[in-house]
Amino acid sequence: MSTPPFVALPSCARALRLTTARGDFAALEALPDGPVRATALLVPGFTGSKEDFIALLEPLSAAGLRVVAVDQRGQYESGGPAVEAVYELPQLGLDLLALTEAVAGGTPLHLLGHSFGGYVVRESVLTAGTPLPWSSLTLMSTGPAAIDPSEAVRTKMLLDALTVLDLEGIWQVMREMEAAGGDQPGLPSPEVADFLHRRWVSNVPQSLSAMARQLIGEPDRVAELAAAPLPKLVLSGDRDYAWPVAWQSEMAERLGARRVVVPGAGHSPNAERPLETARALLDFWSSVPV
Repeated sequence: MSTPPFVALPSCARALRLTTARGDFAALEALPDGPVRATALLVPGFTGSKEDFIALLEPLSAAGLRVVAVDQRGQYESGGPAVEAVYELPQLGLDLLALTEAVAGGTPLHLLGHSFGGYVVRESVLTAGTPLPWSSLTLMSTGPAAIDPSEAVRTKMLLDALTVLDLEGIWQVMREMEAAGGDQPGLPSPEVADFLHRRWVSNVPQSLSAMARQLIGEPDRVAELAAAPLPKLVLSGDRDYAWPVAWQSEMAERLGARRVVVPGAGHSPNAERPLETARALLDFWSSVPV
């Protein structure tokens, strides 16, 4: 899961709930001091939340962007029903279309999906019809199809655990595994650690199960997405446990997309190298025809 470097909102940002035709969604919104040049809609991945983008809010809004990061249905503060079917990609794609309608308004709208969120933005683009409501598409640390086989094994373990343990029990097991395996190079601050725990137990379990199944079984839809008339960026760190960097580079070629690799970042460059990631996003978005 992504670990934000901090959880206190910068002065440019606020928490809110977005009302859409498909219900309310928790969000963070950052606004520039001056006129809004464009809006960026940021969609988190599996086990993530809007806070995964918290370190991007200030640098992006300082460049004149309105930034909206959301919790998807079932994640953290958005909530949702205990029914797996509502967390399948066609439904999440419709949620994103409703969120798009709620935040759109007169300036370019840039869409970004991180990790599993990349599947969701792809689903929305492929079902939106024309004209598309977005000015560009960014796929961050996501892949062309199912996750790497070694990561799929871990995800299947989580699926099995969800059938016998509650989220608090799974959290304790994950902490024990990380401590034994040395997976966590540095401990987060107490505030971030408390947030990570609170976020995990606030997920709807059925949403985790549905997303996990789709991560393991998602087909390759790159050819379909390549036909969508949008400028595209594929951005990742220089190492990634979920989809190998080489897979992401090949996906960028097939999409005809700009490719950026952020040095020193893993699966979450938005949290691990936010200033470098913000610069790459702003460079791409500034190149998009208005």
